[in-house]
Amino acid sequence: MIRLTQQTGIRKFTGGRTIKEMKAIMFTRAITRRPGPEMVDGITSQNLGKPDFELALEQHDVYCRTLADLGLDVTVLGAAPGFPDCCFVEDTAVVCAEVAVLTPLGAPSRQGEQLTIEPELARHKPVVRIVPPALIEGGDVLLVEKTFYVGLSDRTNAAGAAALADAVRPHGYDTVTITCCPSLHFKTDVNYIGNDTILVSPCCDALPELARFKRVVVEDDEAYARNCLYINGTVIVPEGFPKTLAQVRATGVETTVIDVSEFRKLDGGLTCLSLRF
Repeated sequence: MIRLTQQTGIRKFTGGRTIKEMKAIMFTRAITRRPGPEMVDGITSQNLGKPDFELALEQHDVYCRTLADLGLDVTVLGAAPGFPDCCFVEDTAVVCAEVAVLTPLGAPSRQGEQLTIEPELARHKPVVRIVPPALIEGGDVLLVEKTFYVGLSDRTNAAGAAALADAVRPHGYDTVTITCCPSLHFKTDVNYIGNDTILVSPCCDALPELARFKRVVVEDDEAYARNCLYINGTVIVPEGFPKTLAQVRATGVETTVIDVSEFRKLDGGLTCLSLRF
């Protein structure tokens, strides 16, 4: 059962979970943001055409309802005018159980976007701001248990990784900084799918920093599907990538498949569309 309520322009999806069920899960909340009409002019390196805005709205609703079905209380913020990429909220912050770390976005068209998410984060956690010249985006940060894996990219530098480490160290977290593949973000290439297992690109398979994990290599013909999203024992897999779906299922984890084709056109994946905590 899913409940949908609307308060002051913020919509909430709530999964029908018992207290006993909630105690056993990793995440209880997610923050998402609706795409606005400006999304058709968002940043992209793809040649897949402009997104269909109405279809994107439908896909975003399915995404939010899927998170709710998996036990999350989902807050859906309205679009942020002036920020075409605002639906990709993961980049704006790094969130763990104790603190939310606001990130200074690297792309000029996105700078300032993180401030639009701060009031909602502040409702749930203390907020720490990272400021330039330190640069970091949430898409470069993978949290597994009590370790943050931070990939250096065009959007995240060593100073940004160090600033995140400083913010989370008092709460008992380790930080591992990785020089990785020349992708948009670290999670373009590496994502956790439970059971001490990660999906990786061929170029990240041999990274010594990831040696502790069981690794499932996703080849370049299904590169987009490396960005799966693990929620409370279930992996959400993008539609249209049968080999990756079979690989994920072979690990023994539950899966669910949804279509995010319109967000793919803007280099956005499943993890990009939410902040989970």
